[in-house]
Amino acid sequence: MQPATSADGLTNGPFAAYQARIAALRRSPYMDFPAHVHLETFAKCNASCSFCPSEKLERSGARMPDSLIAKILAELTAIPVRFQLSPFKVNEPFLDVRLFDILELCNRSLPNAGVALTTNASPLTDAQLKKLAALRNIGSLFISVNERNLEAYERVMGIPFARTLDRLKSIHRAVAEGKLQFPVILSRVGDGSAEDQCFARWARENFPRFQSAVFSRGGWLGQVDTPPSYVPAIGCIRWFDLSITATGVVAHCCMDGRALYPIGDANRQHLLEIYNSPAYRSLREHTLSRLEAAPCKSCGFL
Repeated sequence: MQPATSADGLTNGPFAAYQARIAALRRSPYMDFPAHVHLETFAKCNASCSFCPSEKLERSGARMPDSLIAKILAELTAIPVRFQLSPFKVNEPFLDVRLFDILELCNRSLPNAGVALTTNASPLTDAQLKKLAALRNIGSLFISVNERNLEAYERVMGIPFARTLDRLKSIHRAVAEGKLQFPVILSRVGDGSAEDQCFARWARENFPRFQSAVFSRGGWLGQVDTPPSYVPAIGCIRWFDLSITATGVVAHCCMDGRALYPIGDANRQHLLEIYNSPAYRSLREHTLSRLEAAPCKSCGFL
């Protein structure tokens, strides 16, 4: 049974706080400027998670041209308010050898951007960790671990568990020694089973300097083989984001992994033109329920 939705868009039920966040965003500068920008510079991942569409990407291996990265970062300077910049989409950001050049440029030119990184940690070397510690605008480092034992981890992730554990221990030491000044969060894409809580407990016991988080499993708009999830009659905070792929095509949202529902192209349009295009602006300005919009009506991701 779906929760009732009142005329002003506030849900009378468990999703009230979420819908209130959307209402607040509508009254804020984020109507005109994105609150969160995903920037995928190299469409490659060394993991093969079954719940992620990375292996199905038509753009797999695409490397965003330096000139387009420069254009995008220059256009992001037009955002006059604080926003989150995530230099990844459906990829492992530390596989791009240009990552630290990009992050240093962000340090210099985007004072309003707080950088959030998500990695599986396997390719994160000690040398890269030292460079990361020197950056001042890193807001958080999420490490996608997902499983706590070797057999399950290697089945789900497709990369060596021993290598990841070694990396986690190295990062944990850096946090304990005060070398990293931002939170590190071990994350799991949850499945609703008891294992979700077991993972959180394992993270606390083995890596007490880290935080932990269990996220709901997204359906990626039908782009992965996962059971359909309940779709609530509420809006979506991702309507206030931009999700830029390595080819420059701007996907509908973070869940549009394959960019099957593009809203623009950064190669030939200004980012704010894309964000404020009539259809996309109308979506975040007037739509109270994702059930009223395509492709959102099939998505239960919060």
